[in-house]
This record gives sequence, structure tokens and C-alpha cells, in this order.
Amino acid sequence: MLLQTLRAEGMKCRRNPVWLAFFILPVFPAVMGTFNYLGNLGVLQSQWYSLWSQHTLFAAVFFMPAQFGVFCAWQWRLEHSGHNWNGFLTAPVPIRDLYWAKWLLCAGVSLLAQLCIGGLFLLCGKWAGITALVPPELPGWLLLGALGGMVVCTVQLFLSLWIRSFAIPVGIGLLGGIGGLLLTSRGAALYFPYSLLCLGMRANNPQMELPLLPFLAACAIFIALFAWLSIRLLCRRDAVTG
Repeated sequence: MLLQTLRAEGMKCRRNPVWLAFFILPVFPAVMGTFNYLGNLGVLQSQWYSLWSQHTLFAAVFFMPAQFGVFCAWQWRLEHSGHNWNGFLTAPVPIRDLYWAKWLLCAGVSLLAQLCIGGLFLLCGKWAGITALVPPELPGWLLLGALGGMVVCTVQLFLSLWIRSFAIPVGIGLLGGIGGLLLTSRGAALYFPYSLLCLGMRANNPQMELPLLPFLAACAIFIALFAWLSIRLLCRRDAVTG
């Protein structure tokens, strides 16, 4: 059932260009970060590592949380329109499968976003004239950044399910990204879901340090918590609809 539901969600996505944002929007933080790096070469002297700090500062704080907010709001937009909840909740599919299909699609675009960021990072580094070897930690930064993005998607899916407005959850996502940076700089990243994106990507983290096991535990807890809240809300909505 889950695979069939996921296939149906994928067909909806292919018919709408919203996923193209994950190819287009990463260009902006890449360009901004590269020019910021080139303008501060006297201070930013760690080459690839300095460039990564500038790319992720813009991407993890401003662009990616808003991207995830838009995609998750779009995921529930059809259900929030008219009487579509009746058809959605009366489908011969378990409620949890309806939710997890949407979540898996969001997880996929989180991975896609990181691949785009990684590719642009390499291109911009070569264009900026960096001749050092590419950091061997890059795959880990991208993978753990994708995991942090999945946490943000789980929160945004819950908010977009709970709030019928399209714009409000997107705004919350943007504010969450800014708040995540502030808490990361104060060493409290593990306690706020939006901070986990910054932490996983090593944004605003000159030492590139990450407490791996606490990070993975925090990601698992937040994903489990907000997935449970979403499924519980769907079940309550089912009871009211019925």
C-alpha cells in the first residue's frame, strides 16, 4: 500500500513544477556565498572550508527552510481545497501510509537539494580558483545535512497539515531557519529542529565539529515526534469527517 501511495504522490509531483525549486533556488545561496568568499579572502583563508561556510550560511538559514516550507505546504494544498479531505481519508489505504508517502517524497527532495548544493559548491570552488583537494568530509556534510532537512520537512508537514494557510507555514519555516542559526551559535542546536539542518551541514561552524550520536538521536526523536503528531491529527480529522 505504501509503495502505491508513494507512486500516486510522485505522479502529483511530476504534474506540478514545484520540485523544480530544488534545482533553481540553490543557485542563489551558491552565488551569494561565492561572492562573499571572494570579497573576504583576507579573512577566509581555508579555501574549500571557507567557501563551504559561506555557501551553507545562506542555504541552511534562509533558503532551504523556506524551500521545504513551500514543498510541504504544497503537499497538503490539494487536501485543504474544497471537500478533498473526504476522498483522501476514505481511500482504502491506512492513514499512516498516506502520511509516510508524503514524508518519503519530502525526504527525497531533501536529498535532491543537498546533491544540488554539493554540485554547485564544487563548480563555484573551481570558478573561484581553489586548487586544493576537495574536502573528504563533503559526502558526510551532504548526507547529514539531508537528514537535518528531513527533520525540518517533518515539522513543516505537521504545520501545513494543521494550518490551512499556505503562507503561514512557509513564514514559520523561514523564521525557524533564522532561529536555528541563533541557537546553533549558542550551542543549543540539538534542542531545536531547525538547528539540526545547520548542524548537519556544519553551517556557522568553523571547527566543522559535530556530536554525531547526539545529532542522530535528536533527528530520530524530532522525526518520530512530529510524524506521530501528524498521524494523530489525521486520525482525529478522519473521526470528525466520518
